[in-house]
Amino acid sequence: MLNIIKEHNGEELIIKLAGRLDTSSALKLDKEVKSSLEGVKSLVFDFSDVIYISSAGLRIMLYCHKVMKTQGAMVIRNTSEDVKEIFKVTGFADIFHIE
Repeated sequence: MLNIIKEHNGEELIIKLAGRLDTSSALKLDKEVKSSLEGVKSLVFDFSDVIYISSAGLRIMLYCHKVMKTQGAMVIRNTSEDVKEIFKVTGFADIFHIE
């Protein structure tokens, strides 16, 4: 299960996730993101409560990264060591801005 909390601050969108970002929850995040990115210049993902990310979740993050490269910037914050390791092993740590 994945909980999604969105907070708009002008042209900034903060998306706080909690739970597992896997095949079953990626579709929910995909819909939330695609309906929210118009006019966003800064996209922040707060991963402080994400315990796992699968390839389906990585695909959504890659989509967001590509969109934000054309209209602003994207950052992923507060990743756990386990999630950070998944980003490293898959090579996504070299693509995404992770704080």
